[in-house]
Amino acid sequence: MSLSFRQSDILDIASTEGRVTVDGLAERFGVTVQTIRRDLTELADAGKLDRVHGGAVLRSGVSNIGYDDRRALNADAKTRIAQACAAEIPDGASIFMNIGTSTEAVARQMLSHKNLMVVTNNMNVANILIENPDCEVVMAGGILRRSDGGLIGTLTVSTIQQFKFDLAVIGCSALDRDGDLLDFDFQEVQVSQTIIAQARRTFLVADHSKFQRSAPARITSMSEIDTIYTDVHLPGDLPQHCREWRTEVVLCA
Repeated sequence: MSLSFRQSDILDIASTEGRVTVDGLAERFGVTVQTIRRDLTELADAGKLDRVHGGAVLRSGVSNIGYDDRRALNADAKTRIAQACAAEIPDGASIFMNIGTSTEAVARQMLSHKNLMVVTNNMNVANILIENPDCEVVMAGGILRRSDGGLIGTLTVSTIQQFKFDLAVIGCSALDRDGDLLDFDFQEVQVSQTIIAQARRTFLVADHSKFQRSAPARITSMSEIDTIYTDVHLPGDLPQHCREWRTEVVLCA
């Protein structure tokens, strides 16, 4: 498919913001909504985007988008989520933080916390927390995934099993309407499941783009999460389910 300049720009916007709307693009480019709908249909037919009501989102599938792109995606929302999550982490806690740009954002908000021990399989989290002299950082061993600085595999799992954490702060690649946390890497899923099992409480940090995507591997249900920090109201019946599960939802709008 040969893209027009406008369609290339639409893809750039979607890569930055996670989703685009028909009305917003029509206003931005000064064209009719029918023109934008045609652009989005052609991009969807070419496998570049997924159409949703009122617009389109980045194509979901069996592989994740690039790590640098994920770090830039919804950066302001991630910062608000991270601030709210970090505010609930007490000094003197033992914490596990897994792979993901959202957990990295939380780490940046923990540089003034005192007397922490953070265990992580995320080299980026470790490098951020080096700047906090009152934080002991423990790296879980494993196979280095060069694409994002994550450590995965059986060695990572066995390291995590040696601990009992006060808190786990985790992210995920997608959240579906059944309330399941999803990811792309089966080895990373096993690590995340072990983290949850070894933590007294689990915090999930997830911006709205996670509700617009899908991934093939299931980590767990939101029913196993103590608190979810997000920037939008949960879709569908999830608010009611979270009340039934006693899963707290903190809206960081």
